[in-house]
Amino acid sequence: MKISETAWQIFNQSIEDYHKSDNVDTAMHNPHEPNTLEAMLYHKNWIDTVQWHLEDIIRDPNIAPEEALQIKRRIDNSNQKRTDLVEDIDEWFYHKFSSSTPSSEASLNTETPAWAVDRFSILALKIYHMDIEARRNEISEELKEKNQDKLHILRTQKQDLSIALDQLLNDLETGNKKMKLYKQMKMYNDKELNPVLYNK
Repeated sequence: MKISETAWQIFNQSIEDYHKSDNVDTAMHNPHEPNTLEAMLYHKNWIDTVQWHLEDIIRDPNIAPEEALQIKRRIDNSNQKRTDLVEDIDEWFYHKFSSSTPSSEASLNTETPAWAVDRFSILALKIYHMDIEARRNEISEELKEKNQDKLHILRTQKQDLSIALDQLLNDLETGNKKMKLYKQMKMYNDKELNPVLYNK
């Protein structure tokens, strides 16, 4: 099975599992063997799914400022975990293709496999939620049609990204592409790099 198919199944499993309770405080129960790619993909999407709903909650115009601040900090923490996990997934791919010898003409890709996977995970969430919006009974037919059009575009993007992801991984395996590990070096969460924090 292609990585895109495996990832898509796992992402949708995670989304469905989350929506059994539909609560941002629900504990994750990862059904996959620890330290496997499957476990990392499930965990990655779970983080994205919780954050998706936190982003909805914080946009409530009547939210109390104290609660909004707590959620904003929770989103910041979630973003850091998401970035760390993407880097872990890239390390998994890097080791997977470590035995492949890049050709003399091999080029680097503009994004690493795991950041493509990150986009794929968010796309799964967009499709899940846009499908709900396209089927809402209480909205006008005009809005339903607009949402259906958006859903069609998202599904086309899913097909395109699936092909691109699988092609990238195939190129890395055959040596047509080469891969480097990159670090995001996020500074605002680091007490040694954020001047607001280290000057306290």
